[in-house]
Amino acid sequence: MKRFYTHSLLFSFLLFSAFCALGQTDAKREKIDALRASFINKKVNFTTREADAFWPLYNEMNDKLDAVRRTFKQKYNPQTNFNFDTDKEAEEYLNAELLLKQKEYELFKEYYEKFKKILPVKKVAALRRAEEDFKKEIINSIKNN
Repeated sequence: MKRFYTHSLLFSFLLFSAFCALGQTDAKREKIDALRASFINKKVNFTTREADAFWPLYNEMNDKLDAVRRTFKQKYNPQTNFNFDTDKEAEEYLNAELLLKQKEYELFKEYYEKFKKILPVKKVAALRRAEEDFKKEIINSIKNN
């Protein structure tokens, strides 16, 4: 129990540190990515061979997702408060958002198929669960701080 508490406390501290730095620099983003990688490694329990094959592919997927999202955000910046002057502008936004979600889905589908070629399907499922758990940890860390 004491070990679990120590690990939980350390992880909470690391998450808090990462969120204090959000949006400031690429170095801060890299820290969050490192926390995510550590969290996923721990939850999925990769072998060395699996990790060596998985992480470059996972990073490639995330780079593509970031590019798709950046393209969307360049046109629809959240700071505009989405005040649309016409119904047509609002409709264009909704269509662009649906297209973004479709592209994200297609990337996830493509890469989960690639992951299944290098990992047992149980670990691919564990990966998905670990990603969701990491997001929950992040959200809880923000709420608690």
